[in-house]
Amino acid sequence: MRKYELMYIIRTDVEQEVVQSTVEKFQGIITNGGGEISKHDLMGKRRLAYEIKKFRDGHYVLVHFNAEPAVVTELDRVLKISDEVIRHLIVNDVA
Repeated sequence: MRKYELMYIIRTDVEQEVVQSTVEKFQGIITNGGGEISKHDLMGKRRLAYEIKKFRDGHYVLVHFNAEPAVVTELDRVLKISDEVIRHLIVNDVA
């Protein structure tokens, strides 16, 4: 398994329950695929550096996890089609 870092931003116009269910959905993809989450941080609502899809703020979520590349591919696919997520980035965590 490899180490990865995932950062994604959830829209601010959704309910808090939707934010929580979205976070749980992505945690489930990682753990159901055989990965393990080492750190999960819901950083809260923050101002974006620039406007994305007409949004100025977003709920930031940072996840450090270990998984196989197939899990990361599936996670990336689901993040791309999720309406709640306005931006995401998955990188190898070499540190």
